[in-house]
Amino acid sequence: MTTTMDSKEFVNRRQKLAEKMPEHSVLVLFSGVAKTRSQDDKYPFSPNRNFYYLTGIARSNLILMITKRAGSVSETLFLQRPNELEAKWTGAVLSDQEAKELSGIEHFDYLDEWLEAFATFVRRCEGQCSLYLDLYRYQWSDEQTLAEAFAEDAQKKYKTLQIQDAGPWLKELRMVKSPAEIEEIKRAIAITDEAIRRMWAHSRPGIMEYELEAHYDFALKSNGVRELPYLPIIASGINATVLHYEANNQRAEDGDLVLLDLGAASNYYAADISRTFPVNGRFTERQKAIYQLVLEAEIKTIEAVKPGVTLQQLNEVTKQVLADGLLRLGLIQDSSELSRYYYHAVSHHLGLDTHDVSDYSAVMQPGMVITIEPGLYIEEEAIGIRIEDDVLVTADGYEVLSAQIPKEIAEVELLIGKKE
Repeated sequence: MTTTMDSKEFVNRRQKLAEKMPEHSVLVLFSGVAKTRSQDDKYPFSPNRNFYYLTGIARSNLILMITKRAGSVSETLFLQRPNELEAKWTGAVLSDQEAKELSGIEHFDYLDEWLEAFATFVRRCEGQCSLYLDLYRYQWSDEQTLAEAFAEDAQKKYKTLQIQDAGPWLKELRMVKSPAEIEEIKRAIAITDEAIRRMWAHSRPGIMEYELEAHYDFALKSNGVRELPYLPIIASGINATVLHYEANNQRAEDGDLVLLDLGAASNYYAADISRTFPVNGRFTERQKAIYQLVLEAEIKTIEAVKPGVTLQQLNEVTKQVLADGLLRLGLIQDSSELSRYYYHAVSHHLGLDTHDVSDYSAVMQPGMVITIEPGLYIEEEAIGIRIEDDVLVTADGYEVLSAQIPKEIAEVELLIGKKE
């Protein structure tokens, strides 16, 4: 997957980042390497998203180094040396001309030269150097990253080196999307729309969840999507009450609802869409009542999106609508019982990661892209319903980027089993 963005986009991002860097500092980002699955077989390579954000390059085993000293900023991308024999097996490595066209970077060296280049910069800082790395860690048990290993090694060799996390800078930049980024997300949504409609057209009682997934896969791969932003959730019946159900191996029986939570990607920019539909094409009255409540919560929460609000405030809107509705339906006797049926937040940021880097307490700004995804999960009735759209925060409110994907009851019923 190669970006279609102009290299000026990445030049501008690096300039913004360099402005944040203090004197006598160096930023090092690794593109990553493909991990071994078994024997000589590897998992598909996926680039470090912060490296990709600053370069537009999705190749393994590359290093970006940005230095700042005496007011001067220097950028170097370290590439693999060409190897004719290896090229016969795995293809040619990225050339400096290709890298320049993608990233706008002007200066290149080879990987076997990078440690000396790093050491030279640190020496010139005369004991006042700060090293910035992508030090994000999701959980304790995650394996050590290339950045963490380098930080450990560099600190042993340079005791006065100050190790810092570049994550907060990159988070701040990535939270607000450029017009080019928004277009990538829109393309991902358009492909997702096509995939959902294909799944609906082939839906029938008795279909296996993985058969629906096959139609989803076909639509994505037909549009050149090779890497999914996350594993699709295709959950029928009681499976839909499990938030991150991913087995997709059960039969959707007559009368079941099927919950879809899935999305395509365009140049690594993700769509994240949820729709729930009756596999036989008709909601029961009970299913309609609960579905309509979730839809009402989604619509009212979307209407609350505007600059200045927080994700927590949006979630409070959702909770109020759902609690009032569940009281009317007799499913709860007090609003405090809502968590029995709704137990996740309503929104997260969307971008190069499905759950994109963000400050959950930050107020909305124009250019941010978020999801709105209320749901109700009633295990005793084998009903799980989630409806999710991708929403752009604008100067005066919002734009639903996924508005073309049907979600009204009549629209959804009309499309089930209707092959073109």
